[in-house]
Amino acid sequence: MATIPVHELTRSQAARRERVVRAAMELASEGGYDAVQMRDVAARAHVALGTIYRYFSSKDHLLAAGLVEWVGDLNKRIQDRQLHGSSNLDRLLEILRASTGSLERDPAMGAAMVTAITSPDPSVSECQQAVSDAMVEILSVAIVTDEIERKDGIISVLLHVWFSSLLGWVNGWRNVSTVGQELETAARLLCEAL
Repeated sequence: MATIPVHELTRSQAARRERVVRAAMELASEGGYDAVQMRDVAARAHVALGTIYRYFSSKDHLLAAGLVEWVGDLNKRIQDRQLHGSSNLDRLLEILRASTGSLERDPAMGAAMVTAITSPDPSVSECQQAVSDAMVEILSVAIVTDEIERKDGIISVLLHVWFSSLLGWVNGWRNVSTVGQELETAARLLCEAL
């Protein structure tokens, strides 16, 4: 069954979809990836199980959509705030600390979303692109330079380090605080040339 594209939702459908995402995020926060069962999401969101599948083809799709919303909220907060750093590195570290701090405050939910976004499920690919685009936008705020190619390269490498660190964390190779440390190390090394 094909899901309804977000841009085609009526106001009431969008509200119902939002309840479903919020319910899944609450369950993930309480017990991680395994705690998000579609029947439990339906019960918590007060919708029929079939309703969830009108919007999301799988649990991974649902949790990945939650990550899209989480990153979108992060992007809005970053865009709305005044960065205090006087250098590219200072501003970049400010953004990276704010971003990773959110994961550290709710590691169960963060790990569930990261697990879902790495799924090979074809329905997750649109979410993967949306998260990537938002992260590029978030990091772009920090780096002020006329050297667009270098800026794009720094952002690309930071996103790869971030992704690798997140995978290491959700797979138990590292703890969540290591994600921030690795990002800061990469940012310092990459910004030395700016």
